[in-house]
Amino acid sequence: MLSGRRLDLLDPSALDIEIEDIAHGLARVARWNGQTSGSHIFSVAQHTLLVDALARRMNSLDPRARLAIMLHDGPEYVIGDMITPFKAVIGDAYKAVESRLLGAIHLRFGLPRVLPAELTALIKSADRAAAYLESTRLAGFAETEAKKFFGAPPETSAAFEKDYLMPWTAREAETRYLKQFVTLMKG
Repeated sequence: MLSGRRLDLLDPSALDIEIEDIAHGLARVARWNGQTSGSHIFSVAQHTLLVDALARRMNSLDPRARLAIMLHDGPEYVIGDMITPFKAVIGDAYKAVESRLLGAIHLRFGLPRVLPAELTALIKSADRAAAYLESTRLAGFAETEAKKFFGAPPETSAAFEKDYLMPWTAREAETRYLKQFVTLMKG
């Protein structure tokens, strides 16, 4: 990692995880394998902040729940973002590595290794809503196709979509991710 840390993917230690590495990596990992419109990739860091914004529209959340949302795709700073159909082909080996990494990330930042079921369900719901918006606004999906894969569209405003769905530069995504992390850790 840029921080100088060495992370063992098979046995990750919470002591080898730094938020700066996560933010830097996620700001440079493309959602949708980079197959999105715009001058910049739509990064996993930006996606994470979109998921947080959507989750806050669904439920009142404390800072720890929001921190869990921010870290929900944390392992991707190391292993990248694979499209869901490919994850299914790889199967349990990928899921095991991802799960160990996420558990270590949670421990590093004071969250339980496994989140409560209701929080996990909220994250999945907000993640699907984000995928709907990303797929139709950035990745060329038709509304009917997106509904089939991700469910009903979330209600949003033009201002919301302009703020969260216009791809940011990697620097902006990293900066905004770190700023939100710091705010949540203080809260």
